[in-house]
Amino acid sequence: MFKKEIYLNRRNNLLSKITTGKILLLGSIENPINFEHNTYPFRQDSSFLYYIGIKSPRLAAVLDTEKNETILFGDEMTIDDIVWMGQQQTLAEKADLSGISKILPFNQLFDYLNKGKQEDVHYLPPYQSHNKLLLEQLTGRPANQLQPSVALIKAVVAQRSIKTAEEIIELEKAVDIAVDMHRIAMRMTKPDRYEYQISNAMQHFAQDQGTSFSYPPIVTKRGEILHNHMQFHQLYEGDLLLNDSGVETAMGYASDLTRTFPVGKRFTALQEEIYQIVLHAFKSAEQLLTSGIRFKEIHLKACEALVDGLIQTGFMKGNAQDAVMNHAHALFFQCGLGHMLGLDVHDMEDLGEQYVGYTEAEPKDTKTFGIKSLRLGKKLEAGNVLTVEPGIYIIPELTQLWEQQNLHRDFINYDFLKKHLDFGGVRIEDNYLIETDGYRRLGKYLEREIQEIYQLKDNPID
Repeated sequence: MFKKEIYLNRRNNLLSKITTGKILLLGSIENPINFEHNTYPFRQDSSFLYYIGIKSPRLAAVLDTEKNETILFGDEMTIDDIVWMGQQQTLAEKADLSGISKILPFNQLFDYLNKGKQEDVHYLPPYQSHNKLLLEQLTGRPANQLQPSVALIKAVVAQRSIKTAEEIIELEKAVDIAVDMHRIAMRMTKPDRYEYQISNAMQHFAQDQGTSFSYPPIVTKRGEILHNHMQFHQLYEGDLLLNDSGVETAMGYASDLTRTFPVGKRFTALQEEIYQIVLHAFKSAEQLLTSGIRFKEIHLKACEALVDGLIQTGFMKGNAQDAVMNHAHALFFQCGLGHMLGLDVHDMEDLGEQYVGYTEAEPKDTKTFGIKSLRLGKKLEAGNVLTVEPGIYIIPELTQLWEQQNLHRDFINYDFLKKHLDFGGVRIEDNYLIETDGYRRLGKYLEREIQEIYQLKDNPID
């Protein structure tokens, strides 16, 4: 945990924005895999972690705006708990580290909230089924009619979007470990190995550093499958390997890096061409990062850079700006340029992309293919932490569909494209802190130039 003053200040900041009623923050539970006591690894709700800092299951906190106090609801370990799990830090001791002195049993939460029936209870959108059912009981509303507080969502997003110095330290720690993890992957990847062997080696390294994966890693030679978690393919000379993986620190902060590299020692000629196009788009976007610019504008500039390169290599034709304006680029770049990063790898996505990545004045486009997957579009602020991750993905099924529908023939050279439907995909991704007059790439530098990658490939490890 951070110092208790940090949690006190965070809660006071929130109470200055929500001045009536009670704020209810629900923690996570241990979710069973196949029976109650065999559970998935526990991960605390990120907003609860941000304001309370305690990583134990089955907790709730109420911030009382009238009394300006925080009450923690939870239960101390029973003797049965101690028999099975040993004596641990008490809930009272954990609460003290967060600056909380008032603790009530969890089963008193309903009565406590019910006493103030006339008061508003502000809560965030639940994503765990257990908490949806709990809110049903607490509010008297069916789960599909719950009404999370928009005011609370906006206040939490505004606060968590601006990273403080201690958060940046954690985020850079996560990036540094991920950089070393990625270098291991690049150096050990070679023909005849399997994708899962690369993934397992990274997991071993991450755990040796006291961290875990921040999301299921994407380690695949089928890089055109954007979120491909299948890792059973054997690797061969001439394949590309796309490695999208990061770690989460003990404090809960995430990194999210991607590199694409040859399975053998060198790219093929076409792989090198496509890689350079993505790298150029990446650098073009990187240089535009600063406070005050809309991230959607950076996304569109990166798309134009991708199209320029695809025109030069014969995959596309016409004018790059016109192609992007007509969304023809989305055949090759189907997703967004980046997203917020913090206690979640897609930071605060549970609170709604409209609130996290957009504004009421400039709402998210939820219908147009390609741009609808841009999670972040609004004006950037100093203190934001985000990813930049352009890519080129040749998806055979999508290509076939677009050609059948006669889409964008003025911009897409289908005859040339169909010769390379087995190409796969390339993505490059780093993590950034937005500053008043520019940006700072977080953590250690991870090799991205072709010759730098070749140097790593020329120094293999087993």
